[in-house]
Amino acid sequence: MSGQSQRLTVVPTVTMLGVMKARLVGATRGHALLKKKSDALTVQFRQILKKIVSTKESMGDVMKTSSFALTEAKYVAGENIKHIVRENVQTASLKVRSRQENIAGVKLPKFEYFMDGETKNALTGLARGGQQVQACRAAYVKAIELLVELATLQTSFLTLDEAIKTTNRRVNALESVVKPRLENTIMYIKGELDELEREDFFRLKKIQGYKRREVERQREASKAYAEEKLAEDMSLQRGVSINAAHNMLSQAMHKDEDIIF
Repeated sequence: MSGQSQRLTVVPTVTMLGVMKARLVGATRGHALLKKKSDALTVQFRQILKKIVSTKESMGDVMKTSSFALTEAKYVAGENIKHIVRENVQTASLKVRSRQENIAGVKLPKFEYFMDGETKNALTGLARGGQQVQACRAAYVKAIELLVELATLQTSFLTLDEAIKTTNRRVNALESVVKPRLENTIMYIKGELDELEREDFFRLKKIQGYKRREVERQREASKAYAEEKLAEDMSLQRGVSINAAHNMLSQAMHKDEDIIF
């Protein structure tokens, strides 16, 4: 893109030059701040990505362990264990709540699990398999903990990805569009002001020359008038014509010049 197309349409004045310089300073500061924000978000983004990878790797082992524990509980307590568990559970003891965490101006959702009330070991009195059912429950609680953590990481990952893209677009716009346009406008205003200064200087020189010629013309007119007056006075005193008086004055002036030189 050429500088002409990137230049703002402004009136080249000193006031506008100050305004453009102030806008350039603001754009430079904004670019630096957005660049720092983008770097901070990128660092946090990479940390979350590492945590997601490690959590998913451990998630496979936990889900495998919990599924195996469920199979053991069904084998020991029988296939009807699902109905017995539903009859003994009235309200959920493991719950999830959400809050927001501020990272470089970006609000990331964060999920947390918590135990609501005391955990009752109502299934330990079963004729068989009560202990195995409790082990299965503990395995699935651990799986839920990892799922809640993974949900937090995945949501934060998507939110940070969108925030980084938006911030990078703003950084690129300031760096590639706004700042070059302001710089070209400042150069254009400076060039126009310099041209106006040169025009003013040339105008002043012309005015001075005109005044000097006018002064010389008035001086020559005054000199001619004085000579004419002197010639008239000489013609009256000596009784000669005006032309003869002029000739006598010219000869006298030539003699004075010869004496000087």
